[in-house]
Amino acid sequence: MRIVTQEGLDKLKNELDDRKVRLRQEIAQSIKEAKEQGDLSENAEYSEAKHQQNENESRIAELEMQLKEAVVAKTNGSTSEVQVGSIVRARISTMEMDFHIVGSNEANPSEGKISHESPLGRVLLGKKKGAKVSVEAPSGKMEYEILEVK
Repeated sequence: MRIVTQEGLDKLKNELDDRKVRLRQEIAQSIKEAKEQGDLSENAEYSEAKHQQNENESRIAELEMQLKEAVVAKTNGSTSEVQVGSIVRARISTMEMDFHIVGSNEANPSEGKISHESPLGRVLLGKKKGAKVSVEAPSGKMEYEILEVK
């Protein structure tokens, strides 16, 4: 079971559809064009296209497994406490940041998306506006104050 947001589930489905339709057709066309060049034993374009085909099929299988195991995070309808899918505005020292709490396979810290399984995600879950939490980070203990939960 993998917890995902609805947005994360939609993203997985879109990637799977794109790989099954568009990318498969592009790769098949590349293979066809490479075959038309003759001797396949020393045909770099053919080898590369076959490599791309193998990578694409592996990713398709991986996406299908993720979708099979995916469970969309159920919210309790409350925006007062942090849950998977919440966007949390927090203050760290004098700086304010937004964190989107997502499933582990959706996490992307550079976009402000943190996993509910991460140290920060775990301590934020279930907390409400005004709560103060601390997290042990590689650079030391970090103190966060929750300013808003959306």
